[in-house]
Amino acid sequence: MMLVKIASTALIGIDAVKVDVEVDISDGLPNFIIVGLPDASIRESRERVRAALKNCGYSLPSGRITINLAPAELKKEGTRFDLPISLGLLAPFHIFPVENLQKYLFLGELMLDGKLKPGKGILASTLLAEREGVDGIVVPKGNENEASLVRNVKVFGMENLIQVMRFLNVHEEKRPCRFDMNGLCSPSWEKKNFSEIRGQQHAKRALEVAAAGSHNLLMIGPPGSGKTMLARRLPSILPPLTEKEIIDVTRVYSAAGLVGPGGFIGFRPFRAPHHTITDAGMVGGGAVPQVGEVSLAHHGVLFLDELPEFRRKVLEDLRQPLEDGKVTISRAFMRVTFPSFFMLVAAMNPCADAVNARMAADEECTDVQRSQYYARISGPLLDRIDIQVEVPRVKFKDMIAKNRAEDSESIRKRVASARKKQLERFRGKNIFCNAQMGVSDVETLCPVNEKCKELLETAVRRYGFSARAYMRSLKVARTIADLEASDTITPVHLAEAIQYRMMDKFY
Repeated sequence: MMLVKIASTALIGIDAVKVDVEVDISDGLPNFIIVGLPDASIRESRERVRAALKNCGYSLPSGRITINLAPAELKKEGTRFDLPISLGLLAPFHIFPVENLQKYLFLGELMLDGKLKPGKGILASTLLAEREGVDGIVVPKGNENEASLVRNVKVFGMENLIQVMRFLNVHEEKRPCRFDMNGLCSPSWEKKNFSEIRGQQHAKRALEVAAAGSHNLLMIGPPGSGKTMLARRLPSILPPLTEKEIIDVTRVYSAAGLVGPGGFIGFRPFRAPHHTITDAGMVGGGAVPQVGEVSLAHHGVLFLDELPEFRRKVLEDLRQPLEDGKVTISRAFMRVTFPSFFMLVAAMNPCADAVNARMAADEECTDVQRSQYYARISGPLLDRIDIQVEVPRVKFKDMIAKNRAEDSESIRKRVASARKKQLERFRGKNIFCNAQMGVSDVETLCPVNEKCKELLETAVRRYGFSARAYMRSLKVARTIADLEASDTITPVHLAEAIQYRMMDKFY
């Protein structure tokens, strides 16, 4: 009778792969089967498609219907194949020119009344359409903003099956969607400002340096000193996302089904998981691998409050993402890689007694108490935290001070200026900030004079700096120099970077 092939996509991790939906209608007893390793949600599409066609005024073709999702060895899940299956079933009725099916990628879930329901992973499919060089992609109307982030692909957002039928007819024209950021939702930290923080000048300076170079940061101080308040205002001084970073972040959130009403993520993520989180929740995992918190914090901030209270295994799992900027998860039938370049910002109390509020306000933790509490965090993980700073209790004179502190906008301008210098320095490389520099980059771009070498030698000898701590101190010094608009690293810059590694003298 008829064989029709429609191009669609399957989502593997956060990446899309092309899938050909082959619809064969032949003589024989009426039957409707789907092959090609479909999951339960795809097998159930038979009932959704049947009801949607009926409610739109169409009927199923008579005969034996066989639908193959090729390549057959790839396991597929989700409801995005409803639309291409429907089009394949309607092709024998010649409602539209069948050759037009070859020009586009089609994906979308059908509701029983024929409307197209927004789905996840649409941006990854649009990026695939760009690589494949197809004429365009047809998606549900609710996903058109997200898909339109890829400028080189024509995106057609459709509300229902009937509208798709009209679009496929040469007499019905529809303009492709345009890139539009007007629907962007405001981030939750929009109204949080550094000017609200009283005192803590040293901690605020450390946060500024961390933001300027995307360095990892640990704050140590007693309860009520403002560690969480400082961390939650960090996004307000981070530079805005570039267009490429918007696409990278949105692709992750789209695959997780977390894209908001605007259709994309236009601000740096801030993730703050609870200390009871599991390994899979933190780095990703599951029978069908899903993204974890480290990937949802991509190009943003991962805040871990009460760091020693997290399970040790969870903290150790952070070492690879911090070092490589990605997470690879292997399963029996698939292997996926999730991006995870993020700023780790952590907060902790100086000792266990401070956590349990057993200490008086004027009492301090002993070195033994500190060492016992710090031992819950491994040395290799601490080595990967570039900036470690103490946050003392706020003084009374700072609490009642009438003068407001410097606001976030002023700090953000300095941070953006430093990031701009870094982008110019790393032009032509796949590096966007000082924290991403490798060993060869540090040797080339962070030269130091004899005075600086003496400082570094003292730090290695007195504080037992590892080779990793030595390299990270140079990166932080480079960032401090960028904030000062200095082309060279001076002993002053290096001394500030070294004093930010306070944990090395306790661990």
